[in-house]
Amino acid sequence: MNSTPAASTVITVKPNSGFMLSHPAHMIAQGFGSGLSKIMPGTFGTLFGWLSFSVLTLRWPEVFSPLNWWIIIVAGFFVGVWACDKTGRDLGVADHGSMVWDEVIAIWLVMLFITPADLWTQFYAFLIFRFFDMVKPPPINYFDRRFKGGMGVMFDDIVAAFFTLLVFAIWRTI
Repeated sequence: MNSTPAASTVITVKPNSGFMLSHPAHMIAQGFGSGLSKIMPGTFGTLFGWLSFSVLTLRWPEVFSPLNWWIIIVAGFFVGVWACDKTGRDLGVADHGSMVWDEVIAIWLVMLFITPADLWTQFYAFLIFRFFDMVKPPPINYFDRRFKGGMGVMFDDIVAAFFTLLVFAIWRTI
């Protein structure tokens, strides 16, 4: 007799505030709750990232300097690999939609490169990043398929951020 449960009996955990608060990795991966939105959690995670970058930079510019943002983003990427890997395993879905730390880190990277920028420029950066993150045109879709686990969750959004910045670089030279 086969002792493994049938695919239909595998229970996946529902992402909610209780799950998020049950482990620090879940809180990070789910963007401190921004990923728990019932609609478009990736967009809400990106909004949280944009808002947190703006508020922290404006409120404490001596702490959230460009150099310190670099350190935060690099460290946040590696923490995100761990947090998204753990959270994905605990949810039973490797790249669950409620995991939005990848969007947070990627939009921080975009904002770091385009700042100082007015609100409209930041909004366009938000829209362009969301386009690349949702549509995943080549080669973003290649990295999305190629890398698995926490690295897979995090890396394709860094590539989407790169393409967002490429659009801005072209836009600014026109």
